[in-house]
Amino acid sequence: MSLKVQISDDMKAAMRAKDSARLSALRLLLAAIKQREVDDRIELDDAAVVAVVDKMLKQRRDSVAQYEAAQRFDLASAERFEIDVLTAYKPAGLSTEQITTIIDTAVATTGASTPADMGKLMAAIKPQLAGKADMTEVSRLVKSRLGN
Repeated sequence: MSLKVQISDDMKAAMRAKDSARLSALRLLLAAIKQREVDDRIELDDAAVVAVVDKMLKQRRDSVAQYEAAQRFDLASAERFEIDVLTAYKPAGLSTEQITTIIDTAVATTGASTPADMGKLMAAIKPQLAGKADMTEVSRLVKSRLGN
């Protein structure tokens, strides 16, 4: 079963269960997927759907930080619920040790040694980790590895 079909089935289940908060989050996700399909005139595969989920998760995390800074804990709580719903559609991520191993291999192959080489190193790492790891965390690990 494709990820898009699973999300659609989960939306129908949320409708039947009258779970309005979950239903709202799933409708937002399906709308974002459909918008991307219309914009790009393609049918999204699972990897592209995960990319949409990642983008939405990043938006929600930014919103939580802003709501908490503004003392709007009710809105932050709603965003956290959406984060929980969206996280269910991400594949299992790699552990920090696995990410570090990939970074070490990329450092050996690219010869990166200074913070100026970060772009070259990230370009080598990104295809291997896209959708499997939080790229913000990967960036932090790369910076620490290069002594930045």
